Amino acid sequence: MFDVLIIGGGVSGMSCALVLGSAKNKPFVANKKIGIFTHQKTASLQEALFNNAYGIPAGTLGSDLLKESTKQLSDSYPHVIQIPNEKVLAIEGEFPEFTITTNKTSYKTRRIVIGVGAANTFSIKGVLQYVEPHQKSLPEKQRVQLKNKDHKVAEGIYVTGTLAGWRSQLSIAAGSGAAVATDILTLWNDGVQTHAHDSIR
Repeated sequence: MFDVLIIGGGVSGMSCALVLGSAKNKPFVANKKIGIFTHQKTASLQEALFNNAYGIPAGTLGSDLLKESTKQLSDSYPHVIQIPNEKVLAIEGEFPEFTITTNKTSYKTRRIVIGVGAANTFSIKGVLQYVEPHQKSLPEKQRVQLKNKDHKVAEGIYVTGTLAGWRSQLSIAAGSGAAVATDILTLWNDGVQTHAHDSIR
């Protein structure tokens, strides 16, 4: 049983995983089992070039960022379980016990974060009832989002990045994933507001 499983190895999903992973020394995170499906073949970063993203050197390729992010996660926070090469097909159950079915097997988890793209080919069964037209995208692009309130779709289910209704900018997607991570950390901390910062002090 995972405490949280993140679906999507793009910007928002990886950002969420990095923040959750970095909180490993907090007592209320010590025994939490965190996982992420790092399927990246359809990530919008595959064709991206970054010249205007804060903290990222101009000329950085999105395809390189994808590789670097999974390596950073495994090097810095190896306790976060990466599940590559599996596509999520369906979500069943309700909080606090969901079953995620992939093209290869199934997993149990208490909470889910959905961080895949906003293409109208979104097809994860069990959450299709939340699909609606994207509110911050051109209609002709036919993008979608999941109905949510401050990233929360339903009890135990969160959405991040463009699928949460945000515009397609790397810094926005990364912030969205980090925001959900701190919301989950706050829940694990019995509702006491929290975050995960490192310091040179």
